[in-house]
Amino acid sequence: MAEKTPINYKDAGVNIDAQDEALSRSKQAIRESFTPGVMGDVGSFGGLFDLAKVGSSGDILVASADGVGTKLEVAKMAGIHHTVGRDLVQHCINDILVQGARPLFFMDYVGTGALDPTVVSDLIRGCAEACRDNGLALLGGETAEMPGLYAAGDFDLVGFIVGSVPREQLLDGSRVRPGQKLIGLASDGLHTNGYSLARQVVFKRLGLTVHDKPAALGGETTVGEALLAPHRSYLKPVMPLLEQGRVAALAHITGGGLLDNLPRVLGDHDAFIDRGAWQRPALFQWLCDEACIDDSEAYRVFNMGIGLVLLVDGDQCDTVKAHLVEAGETVYDLGEVREGTGRVQWLD
Repeated sequence: MAEKTPINYKDAGVNIDAQDEALSRSKQAIRESFTPGVMGDVGSFGGLFDLAKVGSSGDILVASADGVGTKLEVAKMAGIHHTVGRDLVQHCINDILVQGARPLFFMDYVGTGALDPTVVSDLIRGCAEACRDNGLALLGGETAEMPGLYAAGDFDLVGFIVGSVPREQLLDGSRVRPGQKLIGLASDGLHTNGYSLARQVVFKRLGLTVHDKPAALGGETTVGEALLAPHRSYLKPVMPLLEQGRVAALAHITGGGLLDNLPRVLGDHDAFIDRGAWQRPALFQWLCDEACIDDSEAYRVFNMGIGLVLLVDGDQCDTVKAHLVEAGETVYDLGEVREGTGRVQWLD
């Protein structure tokens, strides 16, 4: 009988030392995201958070989970990974902001086939920096090395967020009324949606690389820069308006675009939108032209330049817009709410 040779965990594809190195590189960035509600330190079995320390003990908790999708493939092609960590956090922040919630803490999950400490620490650093900038804590997370499930070099990134909202400030669609105005805030590119189509067009149909500078984008911006522009957080400009009770509803324009996301808050009302109210950004025009898709597809795949929509009473509209402009936002008068059946309709 042949003598068996030892097989250790590293031989099987799991490098615990690499995991430890990735965490060690990330600890300081994680600690810098801690807020007064955090209890304990990095590495506990569970993250502890004291609601009383942040004045939220009587509030409603709002939770959400999301991923970055195939934007990760673009990050891998460009060798830039920290930006998708920021994407993840800020996407999740916006998802609970639309219900009126201020974020409290965030947790991340990284799954990979072969752990690269530099890549993983960059992903976590991006998450931690976005948490710090937006006033929430990176409370914990999980890094899993799973050879055979993920191909070599592949990884996934998922986030989980918890926030709180005072009961009287909760946005659940019940305040939507006919006659309210629709105010749009500009996006910074694709954010985290539409990348499967964008990659098909840019890298397969056109044969470009992340380093190319297409004339359609002005000849100065690389494909990588355009596609990796971070998902914006709307927390800082919008939260003061929510605390003042000036907003009836919010819609985060993510997967499904305007056509699928606005109906989530409309109830028995329709949103009438003038597509001429804003200029379609060059990136979207280029992708739509090269993909040969019409508006019925484009406005469900991409955000088309609008990242967030506010529904506001007419007598609050000027005050809200003035605040947003002062906060540095690009603001568009998109249209209005009318009686209906929960659909988006075009005015143009």
